[in-house]
Amino acid sequence: MFFEPLPEQEEQTRLPKPGLPAWYAPPSGEMGGVMVSGLMLARTQNVAVTLPTIQAFETGCLMNVDIVMRPHTLSADDFQVLQLSVYPHMIARVGAGRLPDDLLRFGVRFADGTKATTIGQRFDRTQLPQEPPPGPRLSWLFGGMSMRSGDEEMSAINMGLWLWPLPPPETFELGVEWPAGGIELRIAHLDGEAIGSAVQQSVPYWPDSPQSE
Repeated sequence: MFFEPLPEQEEQTRLPKPGLPAWYAPPSGEMGGVMVSGLMLARTQNVAVTLPTIQAFETGCLMNVDIVMRPHTLSADDFQVLQLSVYPHMIARVGAGRLPDDLLRFGVRFADGTKATTIGQRFDRTQLPQEPPPGPRLSWLFGGMSMRSGDEEMSAINMGLWLWPLPPPETFELGVEWPAGGIELRIAHLDGEAIGSAVQQSVPYWPDSPQSE
């Protein structure tokens, strides 16, 4: 036989990956009450950042963000660079001093001045502490790319911003900044009380599940 098969080996026990902690992502057994916000957070010649909906859970809220891009006057290479820079793990490490222009960043700020941002996050789930850190926390959850019809080349990326815990029942700020996309700091105002009320519309996927009790 020319290609010899490998000898049989004992199957190694694989340790299960740790589950995502509650402070980092929405609960797995809950749908979340949906609020339609329909906000245009920022818009330039090449980029539109929108917040179509917010899902409210018992432990926090998920802000569903769409980032739509078009080449417009950009070259193919520059457009590709812009698309890749949506993902923080494609950016060089953020150090002390100045933030990179190609780093897309989001943040929330409450009335008392408390803030939480997406800067400096870890994306290796094996390194996430299970014990809750001091809140609030704003975690970037990767989504996917959606298709759009039409003649113009466009790229639409869906992502989530998980805010833990639920915001206080008052108006708070959601900020976005992306110099590489032509977006200077833009701030939208969200209704924390309405988000808290939407939790009443959240239902479990499986009511008989122990997690739902």
